[in-house]
Amino acid sequence: MAKVQRTRVKICGIRSLPEASTAVHLGADILGFNFFDQSARFISGENAAEIVAELPPFVSHVGLFVNASSEFVRSVLKICPLDLLQFHGDEDENYCRQFDVPYVKAIRHQNSETTARIAAEYGMASAILLDAYVPSQYGGTGEQFDWATIPALEKPLMVAGGLNAENVHSVIESVGPFAVDVCGGVESAPGVKSSEKMDAFLRAVGEADRLRAACHK
Repeated sequence: MAKVQRTRVKICGIRSLPEASTAVHLGADILGFNFFDQSARFISGENAAEIVAELPPFVSHVGLFVNASSEFVRSVLKICPLDLLQFHGDEDENYCRQFDVPYVKAIRHQNSETTARIAAEYGMASAILLDAYVPSQYGGTGEQFDWATIPALEKPLMVAGGLNAENVHSVIESVGPFAVDVCGGVESAPGVKSSEKMDAFLRAVGEADRLRAACHK
């Protein structure tokens, strides 16, 4: 019987070293830095680089971009080492792969057929991230979507969209994603991470994983 993999946790919208250090200490696998200047979680490349320089090894650093110019992405990469690029806008495959850095493509999920069609257009993606579809917004809405309509995908699946300590067990149980991505669900205010909420979230993920593993014995 196949072993149930541990669900990875990405905490997105990190804006300070204390937030990052707490997230890592609590067990986060991936930290996300938001370079979209219209977001409450925006961080400059310089500030992100200062944080990344102080983090321990084996923690992935992801840069989030939304319809950014190629020049802007390259300018961030020059000063801030990133393990992955995460594109949340209308970027196509050629755009995403031009930086020679592994990338994740975010799709605002509307229905199974549309998501499957869009995901198939990103053959070089390291993973597909599904978020809630809200017209004219590119993520960070805190809205949840119907996980039962997620199609089978060839790429590792990351799920975002309104996740928190109360509901993350449901998505792990029903979908079994490679990773879950949380932002507002672990904040005390927009752009301000709560150590208590991050702790509760990571504990909830761990418990969900233990229950899944027990069911597969």
